[in-house]
Amino acid sequence: MNKKYKVKIINDPVHGFITVSSPLIYSILEHPYIQRLRSIKQLGLTHLVYPGACHNRLQHVLGAMHLMGRALDTLKDKGHGISGEEMEMAMAAILLHDIGHGPFSHTLESSIVEGLSHETVSKVFFEYLDREFGGKLGLAMEIFSNRYRKRFLNELVSGQLDVDRLDYLRRDSFFSGVVEGMIGIERIISMLDVHEDKLVVEAKGIYSIEKFLISRRLMYWQVYLHKTVLSAETVLTQILRRAKYLTRNGEKLFASPSLLFFLNKSVDNSVFVPDNTEIISHFASLCDGDIESAATVWISHPDKVLSILCRMLIYRILPRTELSATPFPEDMIEEKRQAVRQKFGLSGEEAGFFVIDGKVTNTAYSTGKQSIIIKYNDGRLMDIFEASDMLKHSNIDEKVQKYMFVYPK
Repeated sequence: MNKKYKVKIINDPVHGFITVSSPLIYSILEHPYIQRLRSIKQLGLTHLVYPGACHNRLQHVLGAMHLMGRALDTLKDKGHGISGEEMEMAMAAILLHDIGHGPFSHTLESSIVEGLSHETVSKVFFEYLDREFGGKLGLAMEIFSNRYRKRFLNELVSGQLDVDRLDYLRRDSFFSGVVEGMIGIERIISMLDVHEDKLVVEAKGIYSIEKFLISRRLMYWQVYLHKTVLSAETVLTQILRRAKYLTRNGEKLFASPSLLFFLNKSVDNSVFVPDNTEIISHFASLCDGDIESAATVWISHPDKVLSILCRMLIYRILPRTELSATPFPEDMIEEKRQAVRQKFGLSGEEAGFFVIDGKVTNTAYSTGKQSIIIKYNDGRLMDIFEASDMLKHSNIDEKVQKYMFVYPK
């Protein structure tokens, strides 16, 4: 360890003191591409429903990194060989797992960089940073991409019981005030074990896992997929869609240089690569503030569609959102579209920015390759869905799909 380096201690409101004892981890944390996560809200526009939910992505990745250290310490104490390098690289992998998020987190995913998830964007940033750090992140990239021989390390980064989920459920519950997400993290981590290179949970932890899965499902419908949150996210998506349309048709809009870059250019996986430093630099410069400041100015723009949409978002005059188990009738959708045309004096195409139908889904647990496995004292292994009397009689493993219909009040 560098003699000049001192252990860093960060006071986190959710987990308490977080210790950073690795110079490399601290260097990653100090990198501008990680520090930009301070300016990206963890829950996008959820603060329009739950005013306290203004926490950011940096807080989350720090918490997830802390829990990764706790989990690895637990596994080491149970006799599983984990080297100092593996521990450091696993913590680097989770610290960087959300680096590909753009403004407002999931809200504008696949909108700014078209057709790409934040996980794919994160992989590009990972490779870019590995070059910048002189190849020191190679093992972290393998763990992140599930190419390392110890597969349980990847499960802790991206699995059905990963430290990412453990942190965001507790953190989002804390800041939103929705108590349903207050899971027993300490108990779950203490029950972790490894069997044949796979992460398992000791049988004593069944009830904690039950609560974890139920909490995750409740948090989705109560927070992440709250109707008003969906309404605000839809408006923001339409704002960006309209701004792109205007810009690419010669209209000059007020925006930061990086936001203008993406409004003018179509960026997809063919050009978003580690060698394209221009695109990476512009994406890394984007944050919530770019969108908020632009939308505030666009309220006064002469384009009626853009102006109305921005007014809806900035002043929280949000459209109505309905959810249904069955598709909404076409005549109902057309009726709302005609009403919007008359109210705002818009064309049929323009009315399409205000009347939107789509789908939302929620799957709390998926049986399969990365299922949560319970390990009994006699060596038996069983999927949590079979081991739990409560879960086996529920539909928690089913994909719940609802149809969404958004239109002005």
